[in-house]
Amino acid sequence: MADSPTSAGTTTGGVPKRFVPLENNPEVMTSLLHQLGLSKKVGFQDVYSIDDPDLLAFVPRPAYALLLVFPVSQTYEKFRREEDNDKPEYEGFGPQEEVVWFKQTIGNACGLIGLLHGASNGPAKEFIEEESDLAKLIKQAVPLKPIQRADLLYESQALESAHQTAASKGDSTAPNANEAVDLHYVCFVKSSENNLWEMDGRRKGPLNRGKLGADEDVLSEKALDIGVRSFLKRETEAGGGELRFSLVALGPSFD
Repeated sequence: MADSPTSAGTTTGGVPKRFVPLENNPEVMTSLLHQLGLSKKVGFQDVYSIDDPDLLAFVPRPAYALLLVFPVSQTYEKFRREEDNDKPEYEGFGPQEEVVWFKQTIGNACGLIGLLHGASNGPAKEFIEEESDLAKLIKQAVPLKPIQRADLLYESQALESAHQTAASKGDSTAPNANEAVDLHYVCFVKSSENNLWEMDGRRKGPLNRGKLGADEDVLSEKALDIGVRSFLKRETEAGGGELRFSLVALGPSFD
């Protein structure tokens, strides 16, 4: 992933840690979260259209989180820098946080960070199995400030092992951990305060994109307008060439 991890930690040898990139595949993503301890009642499904009601009807609802996967463009990088320029570094922590945000310090881990954001926030967190690696990780993470929270992820053997197993699956040959990959993952979640949050470990913190109704999930028309569609509109208007993206939703499993 073209992720340029922020404030990266280093291993004992002084080399920043990098993971083999995850394949953009809902089965691989679901497998990783299940291995960490998310209930098998929940999983990722492809979203084939954000405008065709018939295709949207195939996605199990409610949708708890959306993971947008896209190639990093000059338009995106320019917008990211401009929007973040005047923002302070996020320092939130503790049970009063509206959302749990993870700063990315591991190379090629934007997919993993996106999955953690989706599972740690909103209704999905209610499906985390007690005493699982994921439950323990979140319990340890919540009281920590972002830098310490990032260090927790960096040093987590359970997380690294689950990611390694998932990265070896999929339909394509996994790239090398040091290989440059241009895909990036951004997660959208709905908080208990009914706000839609954009969660990206490369940013200075979580981004509140606006208020949703109590009965609106992350695939509702309002959520798509202030989230995914807003992103795509910006890219289209910039005329950056081919607009390639994919979208998966975390929600009730078909099984």
